[in-house]
Amino acid sequence: MAAAAIVVLAAAAFSQQPDKAKKAQTSESVKAQSVTINMPEGMTREQADAILNELKQIHQLLQNQQTAAAQAQPAAVQAAAPSDKVKMSVGKGWYAMGREDAPVTMVEFTDYQCPFCRRFEHDTFAELKKNYIDTGKVRFVTRDLPLDFHPNAAPAAQAVRCAGEQHKFWEMHDAIMQDTATDLSTDSILKYGDKVSLDMTAFRACVAEKRFASAIQKDTTDAGTLGISGTPSFVIAKSAPEQMDGVRIVGAVPYSVFDSTIKEMLAK
Repeated sequence: MAAAAIVVLAAAAFSQQPDKAKKAQTSESVKAQSVTINMPEGMTREQADAILNELKQIHQLLQNQQTAAAQAQPAAVQAAAPSDKVKMSVGKGWYAMGREDAPVTMVEFTDYQCPFCRRFEHDTFAELKKNYIDTGKVRFVTRDLPLDFHPNAAPAAQAVRCAGEQHKFWEMHDAIMQDTATDLSTDSILKYGDKVSLDMTAFRACVAEKRFASAIQKDTTDAGTLGISGTPSFVIAKSAPEQMDGVRIVGAVPYSVFDSTIKEMLAK
């Protein structure tokens, strides 16, 4: 009874400590502390050692639980500041939205299987479109960067470009990106094609031939030249006929980052 009482009291005392105090107690400090048990009358040294060992096990269990909880917290997203200057050659055949003579060009490198690309599409793009693309201030370009660990990203990029052959690029792009489901299997891609009213015979043939593999690889290579390896990533620059001088932004950053960068470009 005495041993059980000591163990319970010790565990209760630890559990009642404030969170701040618990976090401050590291394993190193625990090891450095000595624990003394004043043995009640009649308790043997063996019994006291057993109690001490059980206390240590309880402490270790609580500490493991705290460590697991800390690891479960999502890491803070660190958005790159739009200060990395880059030069980008202007390509032909880019899929663009907005006026061709818009003073600012915004280029996105995207992956259709990337959750952060979807976040940009859902949380930020509509406001950018309303305030800058639709008003003629920004020409928005999307390019492909299917990441190696997303096995369905490259086939999806192929499918969207194949839809572009039938003048349905943006319809297919939006059908995939705005869908809350993330299933990009072959069957799902065909369903998207049917949803946007494609000629399915021609669409199937284009996808099977991987007709745009070289164009997608060109985008991937250009991204590497710009120091871009993750999605979504962006280049925002003053529009130019051959080469644009701009800045690189990495990640699904808040709208305010795009807003301030575009305004800075417009002011130049």
